[in-house]
Amino acid sequence: MGYLADLKDGLRAFTPQERRNIAIYIAGIMIYKFGLEAFNGSVVALATNRYDYESIQNGRPSRTFERVGLLTGLNQACQCIGSILIGPLVKRYPTKNVLACAVLVFGLCSALLLIIDAATGGTFMPAAYRENHPENDWSYYGKYDTDAMIPVYCVSGIAYGMVELIRRVIPRDIVGGHVQKLRKMDSIVHIFYEITGTAGAFVTALVIIPQLGNNKAFIVTPVCFTFSATIWFFISELDFKRQKSTLHQHEKPAYWKAAFRGLFLFGESIWVGARILFTSRKFIWLVPGYAVALYAHRYLENGIAPQVARRFLGHSAWSQIMVGGSNLGELLGALAVLLLTNTIQTPMPWLRLDAIMLLIVWYIPFWRPPADEVGQAWIVAATFAPISFGWAAGDVSLAAYIQASLSRLESKNKNVSALGAVMAFLYSFYIVTYAISGTFLGRYLDDVYNKSGGQDGGSIREGLMFTAGMQMTIISVLVFAATFVPKGALAFNPKMISEEDLDDDEPVEMEGRKDQQEVPDVVVFKQHSKKSYCTSDDGSEPHVEKKASEII
Repeated sequence: MGYLADLKDGLRAFTPQERRNIAIYIAGIMIYKFGLEAFNGSVVALATNRYDYESIQNGRPSRTFERVGLLTGLNQACQCIGSILIGPLVKRYPTKNVLACAVLVFGLCSALLLIIDAATGGTFMPAAYRENHPENDWSYYGKYDTDAMIPVYCVSGIAYGMVELIRRVIPRDIVGGHVQKLRKMDSIVHIFYEITGTAGAFVTALVIIPQLGNNKAFIVTPVCFTFSATIWFFISELDFKRQKSTLHQHEKPAYWKAAFRGLFLFGESIWVGARILFTSRKFIWLVPGYAVALYAHRYLENGIAPQVARRFLGHSAWSQIMVGGSNLGELLGALAVLLLTNTIQTPMPWLRLDAIMLLIVWYIPFWRPPADEVGQAWIVAATFAPISFGWAAGDVSLAAYIQASLSRLESKNKNVSALGAVMAFLYSFYIVTYAISGTFLGRYLDDVYNKSGGQDGGSIREGLMFTAGMQMTIISVLVFAATFVPKGALAFNPKMISEEDLDDDEPVEMEGRKDQQEVPDVVVFKQHSKKSYCTSDDGSEPHVEKKASEII
């Protein structure tokens, strides 16, 4: 009852207009998330089937998971480009209008594969195939080179990156700069987002793909995105004033000039972030604790799940059932952090739990499930849930720590903030790692599969010993060891790490120091009573100084 009372009090903190806008935003984001799950799940399953089908038709060795790894890796890299391109628009136009237009663009990009498939002879799954689908028969797919999916999926990644960046900015417009309101709104939105993600993954795997086929299942995506854009357009305008540019009107750069400058600043941010991380014991542990852990989670969903679904169970679409279990774990992890904010006050216990949960994947290489039984996919989903529970809890709590800690760090570089620089490096590190390892590990599994018989009874179990078991063990050791690097982190549930009080501290600008330009990062803090970084003044809410729009 205490948690319900806190929830009611949290909702009362919003004005009626803010509650209206939050309700509209949540309605739009739930529909958006459903369409997103249908798109991503269907495209990965479609690529898996098409590459296998091409190797069968042409009598060539399989290269399926090498190409699928490249496909997903490049898509994620293009999301960075999309976030850079959308930056100048967010400064010039109302955020809710830019968000609505970006979602429409994403919808059009998602429709490209539907158009290509239909133009090359693709049809819906024949009715006779819905009850008993012939093995390795995808003759109803469009007749185009499967590698053509890679540039199309990259274009979709650019649009995806645009939407994802704006989603992280618009809460600032809805509730203003009030930190506790932002935190409450983010928590509520995240819960509904994951609920829809879980439902969307299950519905895609069990209803849409079996009825329409992988090549047509994401026909719902442009429809969902159109509805989302329409709903978000009704978010009312608030009195939020953006920071005015220091340039005079005639000096304002054109859009593309601003976009290219954003690209340059992104590269500069990576360099500054690397210097901050690798020159300080206080921050170096974030590389394995955040970036490597994020890579492990993405490889679990985008790598291991499709591999098990296709090679073990014979149905690539069932990977979405496994992803649904992972999404459910993420939902429960986020709830756990929200409910245990005052009990677990640093990210360390959650990261250690994440590291231990990664070892669950060791059962997969030794597992011999019967093929064509959907119940086996549910077993995998059940084992993915605790893994993603640990990751989501660690990710949510660690994000709060990064924001609270780095928003107070002053860098001598005036073009980029310390927080933005560190996040740019961590995310880029994850992207590059996934793009490289996803491709080469996929190539290794294809080689194991081909040498063991290929389509005539080949197996990837031996390969999964290394790509799943050994890889996740190494990551587990790295993440677990990283939690002991900061000062004060040896305790099972430390109350403070790096001997730094992060709740109320504010940086004090040091003006007039002759040596300030010679110091990479100058930090001076006001002293306050000791509290956890993740509690507010009243001890009820996480406290993060950095505004959402400034973080981006």
